[in-house]
Amino acid sequence: CFVCGKSGATITCREMGCERSFHLPCAVEGGCITQYFELYRAFCWEHRPEQAVQAAPEEENICLICLEPVGDQKSYGTMVCPACKHAWLHRSCLQAHAIHSDFFCCPLCRNEYRFMMEMLTMGIRIPDRLVSPSWEDSWADAALSARHSRCNASQCLCPGGRERADGEGPWELLLCSSCAAEGTHRRCSSLSSSAASWECDSC
Repeated sequence: CFVCGKSGATITCREMGCERSFHLPCAVEGGCITQYFELYRAFCWEHRPEQAVQAAPEEENICLICLEPVGDQKSYGTMVCPACKHAWLHRSCLQAHAIHSDFFCCPLCRNEYRFMMEMLTMGIRIPDRLVSPSWEDSWADAALSARHSRCNASQCLCPGGRERADGEGPWELLLCSSCAAEGTHRRCSSLSSSAASWECDSC
C-alpha cells in the first residue's frame, strides 16, 4: 500500500501505467477516490477526478453540514454542489450525511440528481436505498458525464468555446473511451463523423 506501506493492498489505480495500490481504509488518508457504482473504479491522489465546476469559496464560507470553515478553494476535502455552486461541504461531512440520511441532496438548493451523480463520481459512497430505481440504467454514463464536459484539445477550434457540446456534428464532445477524464470535439481532433470512440494521448 503506497499510503501505509503494508502488504495486502488490493485496490489499484485505474490510470494506465500507474502501479499505486492501496487498502480501502487507507483511501481517504492517501487522497484516493473509489467510485462505488457499476465499474467500481479507483484512482490514486495523482489521477483522481476533480470537480469541473468553476467556483471558489468566499472568505467566510462554511460547511453546510458541520458549520465549520471550508478553506479558500476546492480540494480533496472540500467540495461544492455542481447545481447551485454555492453549497460548500467537507468530504467527511458529506460521507456521513450520505450514510445516515433518508434523502441525499444538496442541503442548499435541494438538487438531487445532479448532486448525487457528482458526489458518486467524486467517491462519496451512497447507500442503495437512496438510489432511485429509474436511474440505474444510466447510472455510470451520467456520473461520468458529470465528471467531464469540456474539450481538452491543445487548440480548440469551436466558436462556442471548450464547453460547447452538441449532440452530433463537428462540435459533438467525445470523452476518452478509456479514462473519461478528457474530452474533444470531433473537429478539434480531426475525427470523422463515423468515429464512435476516441482515446486521449495519456491512454
